[in-house]
Amino acid sequence: MNSPTSDQHRKKSRGKYKFSVITISSSRFQKYGSVSSPDEARDTSGGFLVDYLQEHGMSVIRYILTDDDRSDIIKAVELAMDSGADVIITTGGTGLSPRDLTIESLKPMFDKEMPGFGELFRLRSFDSVGTAVVLTRTTAGIIQGRAVFCLPGSTDACRLGIEIIVPEAGHIIKHSRTN
Repeated sequence: MNSPTSDQHRKKSRGKYKFSVITISSSRFQKYGSVSSPDEARDTSGGFLVDYLQEHGMSVIRYILTDDDRSDIIKAVELAMDSGADVIITTGGTGLSPRDLTIESLKPMFDKEMPGFGELFRLRSFDSVGTAVVLTRTTAGIIQGRAVFCLPGSTDACRLGIEIIVPEAGHIIKHSRTN
């Protein structure tokens, strides 16, 4: 259910936004290195995100595969921002393993955090994964006027996340760039 005000804001902020998709995976990066498309890395989650965005009229300006390393993750996001991305979606590195560093790398960069994204993601995830939902650290925030979403690495999680992101992307960008 949407409020009339939210619907009005969403209509006013429609447009074609530029997205970047970043897959964060040590094993995939060690096997494939730096590639420019998810197909080259046999990346089903990154590929799903790119395809979904394009099918919904969004422009994907960059795909990045990077290691689960703090400095590499930060560099990948900075590269996506330098490329002109309005929205950056990361997939992977959000678990509880000591090697999962996406959240620790990016959360300190947030100018604003969007806790509602992670809350809604977990609420919607509960039906399919039950109490295991407590293991997800999915989060989102604003970095220099750009929306950054940190999704888990599974394709199902990416599907759930992108279904939340796309309808609100313009609305989020509009508010993040308005004084």
